[in-house]
Amino acid sequence: MSAALYALLAYNFERSQFTGLLGLYFLVVWGYSIRVRGLGGTPEPDNFYLLAGVLFRVILLLAPPNLSDDYARFVWDGRLLAHGFNPYLYLPRNLLGTDIAQVANLDSNLFNRLNSPDYYTVYPPLNQLFFGMAAWLGGSDLAQSVIWLRVPILLAEIGTIVLLPKLLKRLGHNPNYALIYALNPLAILELTGNIHFEGVVIFFCVWAASEMTSLGKVSAKQRSLAEMSSLFRSAVPFALAVSTKLLPLIGLPLVIRYLGWKKGVFYSALVVGLTIATFLPFASLELIQNIASSVNLYFQKFEFNASIYYLVRAVGYWFTGYNVIGQVGPLLSILTFAGILWLAFGRQRWSLGTRLLLTLTLYFAMATTVHPWYVTLVVAASVFTPFRYPLVWSALVWGSYATYQREPYVENLWLTALEYSLVLAAGLWEWWQYRHNDVFCHSEERGI
Repeated sequence: MSAALYALLAYNFERSQFTGLLGLYFLVVWGYSIRVRGLGGTPEPDNFYLLAGVLFRVILLLAPPNLSDDYARFVWDGRLLAHGFNPYLYLPRNLLGTDIAQVANLDSNLFNRLNSPDYYTVYPPLNQLFFGMAAWLGGSDLAQSVIWLRVPILLAEIGTIVLLPKLLKRLGHNPNYALIYALNPLAILELTGNIHFEGVVIFFCVWAASEMTSLGKVSAKQRSLAEMSSLFRSAVPFALAVSTKLLPLIGLPLVIRYLGWKKGVFYSALVVGLTIATFLPFASLELIQNIASSVNLYFQKFEFNASIYYLVRAVGYWFTGYNVIGQVGPLLSILTFAGILWLAFGRQRWSLGTRLLLTLTLYFAMATTVHPWYVTLVVAASVFTPFRYPLVWSALVWGSYATYQREPYVENLWLTALEYSLVLAAGLWEWWQYRHNDVFCHSEERGI
């Protein structure tokens, strides 16, 4: 039934059809809750349900990404790259009707699908490589390019489903906790279905964690060399994650805490150096200026499905009479950075997994924009903790699609308030259990 519901959602509904989307989504969430409610038991991974997670994603291979229009920018950048042009140097609006647009097949049909035609691209080099390959393989056929965009995400998701049980088992946890992510409806529909590269980021991060924890038992004489080898093998996929989306950089303070200052700083320098190397083929002063301008505009202009920021914005309207995002956005970023450092280096007796989960929660709680697919990162982190409030979030964030029922788009702030109130309630309840329940405490000591 879940397979049929995924197919129905992906192939037959657009984001303007909110009632149908919401009803079918909560049906798949209900089925998901049955599967993950009693995880545990056998210490061996349940291959049937892991394969089901793969199957649900494969079903979506040919589906149109009806719930997002980000794919249009992916194809736009990809066509530029496939024809030898640097995608970081051009504003889409300035290209329309030019010789470059004619050579790269950037027509008005594709341009009209763009959601940010007046912003320089912010997607890092590995993402651009995926875009370029999809554009090259798809040619002038937009539908073909969309399918080729989905292929690396699908392969990455399969890789995550394969690696997660092994990593959990190595850390002494039940490998079936991998099903929390493998069967999660939000991850299935948003990453593979709607073509968001957070799926690739999650795979590279899981791969990096697997390499970092793969040292095993070696003699004292061999340990130093083995550690360096393990760190390098881990830094490569971590750098690839950063070169797909910059967000994993916020995890480097946690890595420093885990490895210690000497090894942690070495590892971080290695990751940053490898990431910079991926930018070298595109290197120019304009690249730095253009990315910086778009990132700055992102924090000062974009707002969607936010939590703390919307409360601050409401207070700002009350005092000033205008939207204070230009002032508040950068301030929230500074506070978030300070909070990340506190979570990484504070003296609390939390496992690395819990610190990572709280770091991501803080980041998105302070963000001005929280699209549904962002929450998949929090779901993936929750696999290594005793906390399950991210699963509540992954169910409720779907309500943000109410925004697209009509044009011009208007958010339903009552639904947003309901979403974050219930997530906050679930999180506080679990935190209370964490502080007072032996099961939670023992789980934390084991580093789940």
